[in-house]
Amino acid sequence: MMQTLTEPEYRNAIREKYGEVLKSCRNLVTQEDIRQVRRAFDIALKNETSAEKLNYREILRILDITLIITQEIGLGRTSVICALVHKPVEKDLLPLDEVRQMFGDKVWQINKGLKDISHIYATQKIVDSENFRKLLLSFAEDIRVQLIFLAEKLYALRQAEYLTEAEQQELAKETSYIYIPLTHRLGLYNIKSEMEDRALRYSNPKIYREIEQKLQESKDAREAYITEFAAPIREELDRRGIKYKMKYRTKTIASILNKMRKSQVEFEEIYDIFALRFIIDSTGENEKPDCWRVYSIVTDKYVPNPRRLRDWISVPKSNGYESLQTTVLGPRNRWVEVQIRTERMDEIAEKGFAAHWKYKGGTSDSILENWLNELREVLESPESNAIDLLDDMKINLQDKEVHVFTPKGDLITLQAGATLLDFAYAIHSNIGNKCVGGTVNGKNETLRYVLKNGDQISVMTASNQQPKADWLNFAITSKARNRIRQFLNEELNHQADIGKEMLARRLKNWKIDYSEELVRKLMQHYRYKFALDLYHGIATGKHDLGEIKDILTHPEEKQPTVQPHRDIKVEQPKKAVEDVLLIDKNVDNVDYKFARCCNPVYGDDIIGFVSIGEGIKVHRRQCKNAVELMRRYPYRIVNTQWTNDGATSYQTILNLMGKDDPNIITKVTEVIGKDPHAKLRGISVNSAEGIFDGHITVLIDNTEHLEQLISRLKHIAGVMKVNRQDSMLE
Repeated sequence: MMQTLTEPEYRNAIREKYGEVLKSCRNLVTQEDIRQVRRAFDIALKNETSAEKLNYREILRILDITLIITQEIGLGRTSVICALVHKPVEKDLLPLDEVRQMFGDKVWQINKGLKDISHIYATQKIVDSENFRKLLLSFAEDIRVQLIFLAEKLYALRQAEYLTEAEQQELAKETSYIYIPLTHRLGLYNIKSEMEDRALRYSNPKIYREIEQKLQESKDAREAYITEFAAPIREELDRRGIKYKMKYRTKTIASILNKMRKSQVEFEEIYDIFALRFIIDSTGENEKPDCWRVYSIVTDKYVPNPRRLRDWISVPKSNGYESLQTTVLGPRNRWVEVQIRTERMDEIAEKGFAAHWKYKGGTSDSILENWLNELREVLESPESNAIDLLDDMKINLQDKEVHVFTPKGDLITLQAGATLLDFAYAIHSNIGNKCVGGTVNGKNETLRYVLKNGDQISVMTASNQQPKADWLNFAITSKARNRIRQFLNEELNHQADIGKEMLARRLKNWKIDYSEELVRKLMQHYRYKFALDLYHGIATGKHDLGEIKDILTHPEEKQPTVQPHRDIKVEQPKKAVEDVLLIDKNVDNVDYKFARCCNPVYGDDIIGFVSIGEGIKVHRRQCKNAVELMRRYPYRIVNTQWTNDGATSYQTILNLMGKDDPNIITKVTEVIGKDPHAKLRGISVNSAEGIFDGHITVLIDNTEHLEQLISRLKHIAGVMKVNRQDSMLE
C-alpha cells in the first residue's frame, strides 16, 4: 500500500518539493518569473482542493513530475508552468484562452498539445496505429510536449508497484512500444535505461529478479575490479594535471538480458557488465584534443579493440550525443568499456535535447528543428496510412545511424540501412521523386545502394523519372516512404479520373445512361470494393471497354464455362504479319490476343484468360494483372503453352538508363541493326543531370533472342541498366 502521511507531514513535503522545484529550475531569474510559477502552483492547488480539503497526494504527484522535468531533463520556467496547470486545463477548469492571457503563447501551445494527448488516452488505448499517429502529431508542435509527457510516464512507472498486475503489463507494453524509442531519439539515455528496466520488471518479473540478484551478488567483486582497473589510468591523469571526474555505471538489467539473448550466453559469461566514464574539465576548442589525450593514456595502459572504437565527438549523433568510446583488455583478460567526454558532453548525454538549449543560448538547435519539421510534414500528409506510418516511425525512432556527405561536404544523418534513394529524399522531396541513381565516392550506384558511414554522395535525376511501387521495398525512412506513397496515391487518383471519363464517354456513345447502379453492377462483376479501383482498371487497360459493354448489354449471360484442366495450345503464326494466334485442332472459333500490359514473347511462361467478347487474352504468368486475374477469376484461367518455334516476331519495350551521351541513339541502333533477330520500331531518349533515360520498341523472335539483345545493350559504354518494360512483379 502507498504510504499515508499526516496532514502536517504532507504540508512539509509539499513545501520542500516546491522549494526544490524553484532551486532546480534553470532559467528562473527574475522576480516576475517566480511570480508566474507561483501563480501556476496556486492554480494547481485550487484545482486539487474540494470541500476545503487539499488532495495532498495529487499535489505531490504534480511536484514530483515537475522535479523530473527540472532535475532529470533540465527544462525551465515555461515547462514548469505547463506541468503545474496541465491538470486544470485537461479537466476544462482552466480554458486555454485564459492560459494564453496569463502565461503567453508558448505555455498555451504546449498545454494544448498535452490536452490533445489526454484526450487520446481518454478515448482508446494508445497502442493503436491511428492513435499513435495522433500522439506524434501532438508531439510535433513543440519538443517540450514530448518531454513533459515522458516525465509523467516515468513517474507512472516509478509508482507502478501500486497498480494491478494487468495495469502493470499494459504500462510495460506502452513503454516498450512508444516511450523507450522516444527517449532514445531525444537522447534521454538515463531515462531510457530506467524505463527499459522498469518495463522488463513488469513484463517479465521472473527473469528481472534473477538478473537483479546476480548483479547484487557480484557487486563487491565488480567494484574491486573497477578500482584495480582505474588505478594506473588515474595515476597518469593526476601526474599530468588533467582535471576529471570518474564514474562507472553497470549495464541495465534489460541491456544485460538483450546481450545474453543476442550472444546466446549465460550471465556469468558477460564480461562488459559495466562501463567506466572519465569526465574531463575542458571547454571550447580544447574539448576534442583533451578527450583524445585521455584516450591515448587509456590505450597506453591497456590494449584497445580497434573494432570497438566509437568516435562520437568528431561526428555527434543526430540527437546531439557526443562521446569517445573504446573497449580495452583489462587485468585478467576482461574487456572493459571506457567512455571519455567533457562536462558539457556528459550533460547532453544525460539530458538529451533539453541540454542543447542551455548550450545554444536558450534556443533549440537545428538538428531538433529539422527532426520536428520532418515529423510534422510526414504526419500531416492526408495520404499517410496509419499502419504503415506506425511501422516507419518505430524504425526511425529506434534504429542506429549512418553519417554521409553531400558533394559540398555537408553532413547528412540517416538511420542505419538507409539507401541512396532515402538520401535523395532527405535532400528534397522533388530530388527523391526524380532520382535515377547516383555516384558514391566517385562510383556509379543504383537507388538500392545501402549507405555506409563516410560515403560522399551525388544524386542523379531524370526529368521523366517518377516514383515506382517497388521503391517501397528498399526505401526505409518515413519521409521517403511517405512521399512515395503520396505520389502513388495521386497517380492512382489521376488514372481513376481518366478511367471514369473514358467510361462516361463510351456510355454516351452506346446511349446508356451513367448511374451509380451501373457502376455498382460493374464493381460487383469485377469484385471491387471501391469505384476508384474500377476506374483505374479501365484507364490502365485491365478491363476492356468492349467487355464492359457486353456485361451491361447482356446482363443475363452466364459466365463462360472453362474446363479447369484443359490445356490450350498456342501455335506460332506462320506469317510474320499475322495478328492473331492459332489454336490447336481441339478448339474452334476462339480468338486469342496478347495482353498489352506485359507483351508476351515466344518462350515466356504464359497463361490464358477467358474474357467476355474478346476470346482469350494471353499474359505472362508473372504479370501483375495476370496474378490479380488468377486470384479473382481462377475459373476463367486456362493453361496456355507454345507449340512450336515459328517465324513470327513479337513486340516488346525495353527501358535503358545510363550516363548521358550525345551518341547513345547511334550506339543503340547500331547494336540492334547488327542483330538479325531484332527489328527496331521506335526509340525515345531523355536526359537530365548527366543521366539518360530511354525506351526502345523492338520486334523479337523469342525470349532467348531477347536476352541476348539485352546482354549486348548492357555492354554499350555508359549504359547502366536495361530491362523489359511491363507490369511484371519483382
